[in-house]
Amino acid sequence: MAARALSFCIFLCLLFISSHSQSRGPRLSTNFYQRNCPRFEQIMQDTTTNKQISSPTTAAATLRLFLHDCFIEGCDASVLISSTPFNKAERDADINLSLPGDGFDVIVRAKTALELACPGVVSCADILAVATRNLVTMAGGPYYPVKLGRKDGLVSKASAVDGNLPLPTMPMTQIIQIFESRGFSVQEMVALSGAHTIGFSHCKEFSSNIYNYSKASQTDPSYNPRFAAALRNACADYQKNPTLSVFNDVMTPNKFDNKYFQNLPEGLGVLSSDRSMYSDSRTRPYVELYGKDQEAFFKAFAQAMQKLSEYGVKTGRHGEIRHRCDAFNH
Repeated sequence: MAARALSFCIFLCLLFISSHSQSRGPRLSTNFYQRNCPRFEQIMQDTTTNKQISSPTTAAATLRLFLHDCFIEGCDASVLISSTPFNKAERDADINLSLPGDGFDVIVRAKTALELACPGVVSCADILAVATRNLVTMAGGPYYPVKLGRKDGLVSKASAVDGNLPLPTMPMTQIIQIFESRGFSVQEMVALSGAHTIGFSHCKEFSSNIYNYSKASQTDPSYNPRFAAALRNACADYQKNPTLSVFNDVMTPNKFDNKYFQNLPEGLGVLSSDRSMYSDSRTRPYVELYGKDQEAFFKAFAQAMQKLSEYGVKTGRHGEIRHRCDAFNH
């Protein structure tokens, strides 16, 4: 009798384990395309290399695109969807209107090449994750493994973006909450903010900090005064020309390094959220650590990116492999 009860218990346990693993769907793995698209890595490497050589801003553009994708609905390429008369998609939310075209373009190029080599096999979400890693590495940043097998999401709504992406104008407490609600620590948040070592910000994003800041001061006093004067000069025409922008890291703008963290104590952070990283007691120790030790920054950034790339991914029936990255399959 006892033996029968024990075997029944084991049966129940196995049943639970198998139903639990089925509900999670297929797991991600680094060799996901080994059989059904063996040239995947090579095609991705060729596409990202060619694009970065012809447009050196591609690395920063794609990294930003990836971060904006993963924070809304998880890493499911929902940010790539174009709006239709019936649906205003994520990419048309106000904060996403400034996402640079080079990021979208490199994904389209990779998808086109992969559809020729192995049609209907590789998801846009996987393409975006691997393109980001390849481009970060090309710009001088750390290499990290990317697990594959994501499906593309079935939802993309501009209304889901508000309040769910960190804005440069938000107080640090709110930015920390956005990261913590997705399971990221303050240290991981600071490491990911190191993405600002490459790329640029549009003048309109920080114009209120350099023009008519207060009655007492034209600019935010947390800026280095000479830097503030240079920003005012660079952005003088921003109202007529909304595309005007400046590099996030004025010292080594196209090199992925720890210079961004070294700039912050000098008052050389472009955005108010950058400067808050140094002034806030919760984030400052990590800014100082990464400013002193590039290896520590690279290690933390690689780990945080790997974790982010697996956030909220869709597998199994929860997604699809899109034919085109900018439209759902019909």
